[in-house]
Amino acid sequence: MSIENTAFSSSGEEVISRAIDVEVDDTADQLKSSAEFNAFYEIERTAKEIEEGNFKRVALQFPDELLHDSVQIFRELKRRIGSDRELYVLADTSYGSCCVDEVAAQHVDANALVHYGHACMSQTYRLPVIYVFGKKPIDEEDCVSRFLEVLSSAEHESKLSHSEKIVFRHDVAYTYRAVERLRMALANSSHQLVYTSIPQKLLPPDSPESIRLTSEDVVADCTIFYVGEESLGLTNLLITHAACDVFQYSPSSRSCHLVSGRTNKLLMRRYATMQKGRDADVFGILVGTLGVASYLPLIKHIRSLLAASHKKSYTISVGKLNPAKLANFMEIECFVLVACSENSLIDAKDFYRPIITPYELEVALQAEQSWTGKYILDFQKLLAEYGGDRNAASADDDVGDDRDEESPVFSLVTGKYRHAKRFGPATTSDESSTMSTSTSASALVERSKENALSLLSNSAAGQYLQSRTYQGLDPRLGQDAPSALEQGRTGIARGYGDTVGAGRT
Repeated sequence: MSIENTAFSSSGEEVISRAIDVEVDDTADQLKSSAEFNAFYEIERTAKEIEEGNFKRVALQFPDELLHDSVQIFRELKRRIGSDRELYVLADTSYGSCCVDEVAAQHVDANALVHYGHACMSQTYRLPVIYVFGKKPIDEEDCVSRFLEVLSSAEHESKLSHSEKIVFRHDVAYTYRAVERLRMALANSSHQLVYTSIPQKLLPPDSPESIRLTSEDVVADCTIFYVGEESLGLTNLLITHAACDVFQYSPSSRSCHLVSGRTNKLLMRRYATMQKGRDADVFGILVGTLGVASYLPLIKHIRSLLAASHKKSYTISVGKLNPAKLANFMEIECFVLVACSENSLIDAKDFYRPIITPYELEVALQAEQSWTGKYILDFQKLLAEYGGDRNAASADDDVGDDRDEESPVFSLVTGKYRHAKRFGPATTSDESSTMSTSTSASALVERSKENALSLLSNSAAGQYLQSRTYQGLDPRLGQDAPSALEQGRTGIARGYGDTVGAGRT
């Protein structure tokens, strides 16, 4: 087998024998005693939360880099919570390890989950979650002194006014000693320090004690001070707060510098990807999370948005993304990824099709593009701003689109004019009032040399198949009528919705 073909087809033996490189986090390995180990992973607090919540079946979710500590953590917790409570270790998450894997927890019928390591802090959907972030080392004295130096330099160069707000952000691994020294350092200054604490426990939205994770009110003239290393969280901070100066303190190198200078390059890359999405007519909605609250309403909104723009859409769930998986859907011209904020921005240079965010789709489908640089990754903010007005305006938009149906559209990617394909029934034509929804988009297509005909029902995949020279090895292609779709079973392998005693093991 040639090297070029291994990305699309390989033997089962290759999958089993393939080695995966994992950067093991050995911070806890350097601890000298079990007491220090228990303090690092907050064993006592975790056991107390489990007992107070009266959780009987608890899932322990570990990222790959912390999986080597799972056995010792399991034993320490089991010793404290007693034999009447069950613990299950989860690994190999369905999507990003920063997200809570509620689907895997449901397989063991867990009623709570403990998440270890870095977390994106997305609002959970079903289960209560206890977070154990770990405790990365940091020199607080050096952090404060570096920050005050940057503050003094910015004031001296008139880049920072004395009354300007300073927003403090940090990696979750520094939550244990995040802001106290900075608060004391700024107590006597004229600056207002704005900080939103990171909770160590989250409850589902329908819980009466649930809290809504809200970021602080960041205005255009704020200065943001971030403590942490280079990460997706920092990249998202730069893009979503493009109008602010962002200073980063790196605990490993003990350096503090301005990082918002590269924001324009990041936005330019996203804008170029957005233009590719503007030229697309067939979209794939990639399900990148099953645990973030509001992901289902957002998928529904994206479907209605694409339908109102006469675009064809398919909803796809493939787990963790890679080019080989998405290459199976070559008829799709652009993918829209619905994932948590830290997994939404995908550098798609290795993929065969562009991958955009839901907000970029909103901007790309506007009749007249005007982008001020604002960027939204939060599901609920996106739905609040764009979800309510779409249905009211869709009828008027369709009227204008139908009048200009034959008008070409200029592409900024190719530098040429293109005629957009239109999917779905035309809502303003005379024929649409008498045409039923079941047959409005049907067409007869010749499928074989024997002049056999098959019914093509508004399918972008079917149209793409017609243009391919290779259409499969089935000798009866086009001779048999397609079967009718039927509603399948709902639920997971542990217990389906129509099974007696579903939901129990």
